[in-house]
Amino acid sequence: MSEKSPLFLAHVKQESDGQWIPHPLEDNLHGVAALAESFAAAFGAGDWARLAGLWHDLGKYRGAFQRYIRGASGYEAHIETAPGKVDHSTAGALYAMERMKGLGRILAYLIAGHHAGLPDWQSAEAPVSSLANRLQQADLLTDTLAAALPADILDAPLPTSNPGGERAHALWIRLLFSCLVDADFLDTEQFMNPDKTAQRGRYPTLAELGPRFETYMAALSAKANDTSVNRMRAQVLERCRKAAEQSPGLFSLTVPTGGGKTLASMAFALGHARQHGKRRILYVIPYTSIIEQTADVFREVFGEDAVLEHHSNFEGEQETPRSRLACENWDAPLIVTTSVQFFESLFANRTSRTRKLHNIVDSVVILDEAQLLPPNFLTPILGAMRELSRYYGVSFVLCTATQPDLSSRHSLDFSLKGLDDVREIVGDAAAVHELYDGLRRVQLTFPPDLLTPVTWQALAAELETHPRVLCIVDRRDDARLLHSLLPSATVHLSGLMCGQHRSDVIADIKRRLRNTNVPLRVVSTQLVEAGVDLDFPVVYRALAGLDSIAQAAGRCNREGRCFNLGQVVVFVPPTQPPAGHLRQACQAGRQVLQRRPADPLAPALFTEYFQILYWQKGTEQLDSQGIVPLLKNNQRLEFSFRTAAERFQLIPETQAPVIVRYGNNEWLLNQLAHSDQLERKLLRQLQRYVVNIPRRVHQRLLAEGAIAERQPGVYVQITPQLYDPVVGLRVEQAIHYGSDDLMI
Repeated sequence: MSEKSPLFLAHVKQESDGQWIPHPLEDNLHGVAALAESFAAAFGAGDWARLAGLWHDLGKYRGAFQRYIRGASGYEAHIETAPGKVDHSTAGALYAMERMKGLGRILAYLIAGHHAGLPDWQSAEAPVSSLANRLQQADLLTDTLAAALPADILDAPLPTSNPGGERAHALWIRLLFSCLVDADFLDTEQFMNPDKTAQRGRYPTLAELGPRFETYMAALSAKANDTSVNRMRAQVLERCRKAAEQSPGLFSLTVPTGGGKTLASMAFALGHARQHGKRRILYVIPYTSIIEQTADVFREVFGEDAVLEHHSNFEGEQETPRSRLACENWDAPLIVTTSVQFFESLFANRTSRTRKLHNIVDSVVILDEAQLLPPNFLTPILGAMRELSRYYGVSFVLCTATQPDLSSRHSLDFSLKGLDDVREIVGDAAAVHELYDGLRRVQLTFPPDLLTPVTWQALAAELETHPRVLCIVDRRDDARLLHSLLPSATVHLSGLMCGQHRSDVIADIKRRLRNTNVPLRVVSTQLVEAGVDLDFPVVYRALAGLDSIAQAAGRCNREGRCFNLGQVVVFVPPTQPPAGHLRQACQAGRQVLQRRPADPLAPALFTEYFQILYWQKGTEQLDSQGIVPLLKNNQRLEFSFRTAAERFQLIPETQAPVIVRYGNNEWLLNQLAHSDQLERKLLRQLQRYVVNIPRRVHQRLLAEGAIAERQPGVYVQITPQLYDPVVGLRVEQAIHYGSDDLMI
């Protein structure tokens, strides 16, 4: 920058000695451009990202902004969505349109949205914030160009790479947006908080994780007993190692529950990443309730420094400096996250959710319990997976004991464009069946009449005849009622218990299971069916989808210790599953079982089961929120990013979190009460004590003073009796459950 040029500020900060330090705007723009270019180079769009970085904050050259920043905190000024903030993003969008005409809309989306989120082109719900409306504000560009802008920024070369081709343009734009906002965040952080920047990237590389994994697996093998189960697990592991050499793309790993999928899939991912130069591994888990367990397994394997665990119950609806600081950008080599985080981020428009997306490029993504992909969003999810695999170097592994049929299906009344080139890691259908036979450890029985329910009292009496038994139901209130009918020593598990409470109870169950002389009866919701390694001789399961029944069977005779086969008993409960997916899955399961198959858990039956499940929903219900039309390619580049993000909610916003009082967490609650700002570490610690309840119940408890808001959006239990040390949050007296309130 010339010494005679006026000093235009991007940010300012105050040092401990009171001195104000400026962040020159020209330095900021070049810094963001260089970072964004390096990120987007991974998918051949570095020239587009560089130009977005150079122009993203042109509006800060306006006199109005320069006057504003000299009277405000630089970092707070960076978020322009708060009342009174100066618009400094529209000018760059307008300039992109002036320089690039029609293709300028690509950069206009990125630049106009890099604080408030990717906008809709047109929006009936929020017309003022639509991109079309913002591009009408020509005076913002006129005011900006009145300043002495550097020529190398204004006259920067235009992109030469193909902006779309056969790719889905909306996903390509969101990935570019991710590059821009992550670069913007990191460059700002480098100026505002260099100590924090210095802490980034301190992870071992994937190359370093490989030897740690081999050392762990060698020790595990050395102490493993020579049993048929362990021999089959070793066989699965070896097949995963060999398959890792295959070319990148779409894979399935179909192994019966208890076959060692978690570590075997990681062996594949590490080998595949090494063979093909993949940058990171993402392990995606369906339930928050089990993510801690899987992350703990990987920490034991790789060390505390290797695993980034990302899930949150505290993400706010509005962009704030705190929400941007609290989010992750997935720059670690091994990330363990939830299906909600992964898939909602793919369709998000907010900066805090999208800045991680570019780090998915050239990765291995393991989708654990793939049968739990949400059917109502199946079409957009499969579309995104196809795009990421074909154009962005992502290898997916669909990992489950009950592999869903996701292939394309077309008929007169049903159409699904699915995944048609999936390679099974363990081999062909015969190899999958061989594994199933080798790991067969249970015998399944179900009543002759699949329509007539048993009473809770009769079921409780039957459960009492078994000294060690697990009973799984679909509804929280069913679990609590059945538990109340059994002896007082019976254990209860449900989603009305916080994560730490569930972990403590599961650890106690495992301890008691190791002592074969101790009676143990457990009543649980389906939260134990994915990733919770329990081993009971007898398991009862309320009639459900065939995949859920198979998952329940995976908690029975898991290690093959029973003299004979373990016993899995399916019963018809007095209540129906909650309306929606669980009820539809139950109906599909009933339809398959009514034909009395010789082996109800045979792998071939799951293809039929999932076809029935998807077909009965119909084509429209596989994209129930109409996401695909909002993001469909069109010559005018008119997309509805904001609306798509609002509609793509895997967990409907009918639930709200409460931090409960459990164990010794009083000191954490005291920290929360006396903190001016929420630190990420404190949020992470508090997540272990969160229970989600229906919003209407949440509002009632707030009105009654049973809970209170300690920080914006963070609610804490006040009434001591509200949380029971056995069954969790006790709000049943006033809850009239809705259809979506009863799961897990």
